[in-house]
Amino acid sequence: MIRIILVDDHAVVRTGYRRLLDAEPGMQVLGEASRADEANALVMRTTPDVALVDLTLKGSSGIEAIRGMLARQSGLKILVLSMHDDVGHITQALRSGAHGYLSKYCEPDDVIDGIRRIAAGKRVFSPDIAQILAQDAIDGEGAFRHLTPREFEVVRMLVHGESANNIATSMQLSQKTVLNYLSLIRQKLNADTDFKLLHLAARHGLVAIHGALEN
Repeated sequence: MIRIILVDDHAVVRTGYRRLLDAEPGMQVLGEASRADEANALVMRTTPDVALVDLTLKGSSGIEAIRGMLARQSGLKILVLSMHDDVGHITQALRSGAHGYLSKYCEPDDVIDGIRRIAAGKRVFSPDIAQILAQDAIDGEGAFRHLTPREFEVVRMLVHGESANNIATSMQLSQKTVLNYLSLIRQKLNADTDFKLLHLAARHGLVAIHGALEN
């Protein structure tokens, strides 16, 4: 029996996954979470085999959730199922410890097969994600892959409009630590203003913006 938890910020989506997986022989959904802190607590309470994780959560992202869950259960297998198909999110999820990454455009059978393969200790990527990773390996142009997962989470929250204080609260850091992260991030990305960070994030698919910034 493969014991699974669902980590996604949409209740309707979690309900759909639960029905799909509970109907599959040899699979059992132990619980659901919509936030990183809920996911951490759920892992401690249920000790699952596999976590099916979206990267868009309430509060901190799925990347932080992955780090937190693995800190509490190192043998947990993480399968990301996300609409994010940019190199930054994919690379940072894998660096944080994810064992596979599927696009939300994949078929239900692909999710079931992915969970079985992840549980068996294999790596899993949907074809579109594998192609993106292969192209990045050739081009080497994924600027955000040079950041650590923590740095990536800070810049992700910043370009989505969060203040340094809100970032600090969400990530349980001091505001000074967040500001230090931002200083280091700007150096690594050669972006000395928030405008340049936002422009870079938009170009690499981390955030959608409209108008002049897109040019």
